[in-house]
Amino acid sequence: MACSSSSSHSAPASSSRSCKYDVFLSFRGEDTRKTFVDHLYSALTQHLIRVYKDDEALPRGESINQSLFEAIEDSRIAVVVFSKNYADSSWCLEELAHIMKCKDERELIVIPIFYDVEPTDVRNQKREFGEAFSKQETKNVTKAEIWRKALVDVSSISGWELKNIANGHESQFIKKVVNTILDRLFALNSCVDECLVGMRTRFQDLKPLLDIGSGGVRMVGIWGVGGSGKTTLATSVYMEMSQHFQGHCILENVREDTRKHGLRKLQEDILSSLFKEEVNVYSVIEGKHKMKSMLCHRKVLVVLDDVDELGQLEALAGKHNWFGSGSRIIITTRDEHLLRTHRVDHVYPITLLSNDDATQLFKRHAYNEKEPIEDYDKFSLRAISYASGHPLSLKVLGSFLYDKNKNEWISALKKLKDIPNPNVMNIIKTSYDGLESYEKELFLDIACFFRRWDADEVVQILEACGFHPKIGMKVLIQKALITIVDDIIDMHDILEEMGHYIVRGEHPNNPENHSRLWIKKEIKELCFKDERMEYDKTEAIIYDYVSEDDVDTSCLCKLVSKMKKLRLLSVATHGDNENVEGANFLSNELQYINWFNYPASPFPHNFQPMKLAVLELSCSKQKELWKGYKHLPQLEVLELVQLPELISTPDFDGLPRLKRLILQGCCKLENIHPSFRNHTSLEYLNVSLCYNLKRLPTISQMKNIKVLRITSCYLQDGDIPYGIGELSNLQELNLCFNYFSRLDFNFSQLTRLKSLDVSCCNNLLELPELPSSLAIFTAYQCRSLTLVKDFSTKCKHLCQVSLEDEVGWSDRLLQSMLKGTRVENGCMHLQLRDLKISKGFTPLLRRGGSCRLELPENWCNDFTGFLMCFVTSYTFDMIRCDISMKQESGMDFEDDWVWEESDGGRHTLVWYVSFGSLRHTTWWYQTHVVSLKIESHLCIPSLGRYNHGFGVRLVEKKSRSGQTETSTDSSSHYTPKIKIQHDSTSELKVSLDPYRFEW
Repeated sequence: MACSSSSSHSAPASSSRSCKYDVFLSFRGEDTRKTFVDHLYSALTQHLIRVYKDDEALPRGESINQSLFEAIEDSRIAVVVFSKNYADSSWCLEELAHIMKCKDERELIVIPIFYDVEPTDVRNQKREFGEAFSKQETKNVTKAEIWRKALVDVSSISGWELKNIANGHESQFIKKVVNTILDRLFALNSCVDECLVGMRTRFQDLKPLLDIGSGGVRMVGIWGVGGSGKTTLATSVYMEMSQHFQGHCILENVREDTRKHGLRKLQEDILSSLFKEEVNVYSVIEGKHKMKSMLCHRKVLVVLDDVDELGQLEALAGKHNWFGSGSRIIITTRDEHLLRTHRVDHVYPITLLSNDDATQLFKRHAYNEKEPIEDYDKFSLRAISYASGHPLSLKVLGSFLYDKNKNEWISALKKLKDIPNPNVMNIIKTSYDGLESYEKELFLDIACFFRRWDADEVVQILEACGFHPKIGMKVLIQKALITIVDDIIDMHDILEEMGHYIVRGEHPNNPENHSRLWIKKEIKELCFKDERMEYDKTEAIIYDYVSEDDVDTSCLCKLVSKMKKLRLLSVATHGDNENVEGANFLSNELQYINWFNYPASPFPHNFQPMKLAVLELSCSKQKELWKGYKHLPQLEVLELVQLPELISTPDFDGLPRLKRLILQGCCKLENIHPSFRNHTSLEYLNVSLCYNLKRLPTISQMKNIKVLRITSCYLQDGDIPYGIGELSNLQELNLCFNYFSRLDFNFSQLTRLKSLDVSCCNNLLELPELPSSLAIFTAYQCRSLTLVKDFSTKCKHLCQVSLEDEVGWSDRLLQSMLKGTRVENGCMHLQLRDLKISKGFTPLLRRGGSCRLELPENWCNDFTGFLMCFVTSYTFDMIRCDISMKQESGMDFEDDWVWEESDGGRHTLVWYVSFGSLRHTTWWYQTHVVSLKIESHLCIPSLGRYNHGFGVRLVEKKSRSGQTETSTDSSSHYTPKIKIQHDSTSELKVSLDPYRFEW
């Protein structure tokens, strides 16, 4: 939102800048206001074009209103209607001069209309038009030359002459003008053009079916094969038209989300999105009644994407009378019958690309400008023919051929030709065939198991399987086979189906011959087949129960026991498995195991998985994992979560490569195997909620540990494991929810420690001197902690601090944190049970959660960021804060109440948001901003409006006294998080979230 002292430096009126108006109308009121211009204005607004038309006549002698200049600057197109008396108005001439200036400096599109004058009369100021201009010329000698140049320049632009169009019939003329403007606006809409070649025609075809702006309720279905652009078209319409509705909502992946979360959750999502607040629904039947009663008088736009069952439509858009007049419901699906059955108003069959569009799309992905292949046109025509106009197929095939030479093109196209029945599956499979063997396995695992999973979780699983996912997934992204957006892995439906097609191969109805099992129905069928049958083809199985009708634990254990070559096993079962026998055999090829609710029996004695890299058990009834000693040379991750019966851990001498160990909720565990003290490869240790654990073995030999968490274990003085102070690579230490009164080690050797958390240690009396490397320090709700030495000058890299007790040096701490290099392009978080900062904050805090901030000239260069102070009586810890910043036109504080100490509140929360963290946003590049309205919301249940105060100020730019810090991946990890929730020229919403321990 950079400041600008002059409009001449503003951003251009292109697709990269959001404009308030589509069209600015410049005209002579007494000539055309009630005739031609009135008809033109009506026609434009009927097509949902945002038009600025000044309806106020300017009294003679007054200068042009500044708001008109701003309206011109905030428009995409200026339409200038020249009439005989146009030049008789200094207002009109001033408008025109500014329009031509914006044309040169802001890329404003100018369309002249010559209503009852000739272009030559305007250019040369002749006849009646010239006479009108002469009157103003004599009155405004200094401006006459500027106006004359503007008239010459504008008359040189190809425009419209009424007498030469449609024989002078105004209605036909206006229709042509409006269509031209629509085309120009569409060309400016990069969202439509860039998303998919051929979208412009589809978009224009769909708009009349929606008839947005008319009354009544319309349901329109977009129907076609997977990958044909249904979602892209629906999203484009949504983005273009949502501004015309009281509420709007787009519900993606209805098919999958219905299976995952149920229709009740989707009903909640729609209502919450439309009303911008949380709405609870407790049954699908109640949801139907709620949607009808809440929406029947509300004009809304709803997009339901990828619907595949009639029940989904009945629950989410049951009938037309659920919605208010003017509402539009857009449904995308592959099933035309579903739309017809639901009696939608129109079905729009999305067509595949024309040959020209297919050629354009294919070239965008296949043509290598640096190394073009010989006879590209000939070979590309063959490829385009095979793709048959399917957009995704063209993209995937083009991306595959991009870096291939001529012979490789010939070979690939020849292979396509050899496919008996060319279809989408086989065309896309060409890209799959070009993968290396491990990349193929990677792709098939993602297609069958991991679509829409968190990328980091998938990387861990596939690393265990030896598929090198970090480089492999990069290759798949480059070949347009998967995407990763917001850390979520995804792929197109067609690609997912291709993966299933390959796995099921020649035996689609015989799952025992499939390498991967993920379909519950097929897994259930296998459980009841011949018990003597073995499944030597199965490499991976993922099964997650949903209801009690699913396969029980005993059946799954028997099924898994038959899979001799299993490498990946992820199972969640239900019920009390205390008396259920576990698997009598587990494949020694296993590399990854995740089992929820495994039976009480140990793993089989003959289970010796030499390749096992990850073992994750949760809610198991086992007392021990296995009998005796096992050598697992590749095991790197061992997670035992909520094993309430566990009384012993494995012998760690058999786990030489173990890097990550979690023992959580093992309530009966009293001791950890003594071999643990000799372990040296561990990097991550989390022991929590192990209430009966007497004492951990010494960990002084574990020089590679980076993260140590020992929480909620009721540790007394003397129970803290010996050697913590010697862990020179330790970066994160969490000892919260324990009973010790002192830390019997010092931090002198912990030179890499970034995060220390001793929260909720109620007996803790004092702390040793903290290390200078610390970035995050949390000691909240330490009721007995009274001796906290001033660490504000020593710890210069702090960006997050939380303290329970009052300290006399809170101001110094705040100033020290603001000077730290860690917050230069990020944010800072300070939380104190202390009102010193709150009471001395300027400007004074306002009651409630909002305030206004006046911005001085050149504020974005003279200051470094926003400092926000929040005070409340709520005892909060690690609470997210949502901030909204909007441009304000005035600075009236009369309705704001100043917060006073008598209003209550004992806790102060301070957030700093640097300008460096906002410079990449659209909001940052606003112009003429002089004041902001800033609203805050602490995400605390039932927080009343007036039990807290809030204030904001700018932080002045100061020298950093030569402080330097080399940024590393690990250090940048330990910072509070800022996430952009909404970004536009008018408003910015950010979520500020303290750093939290990651499991």
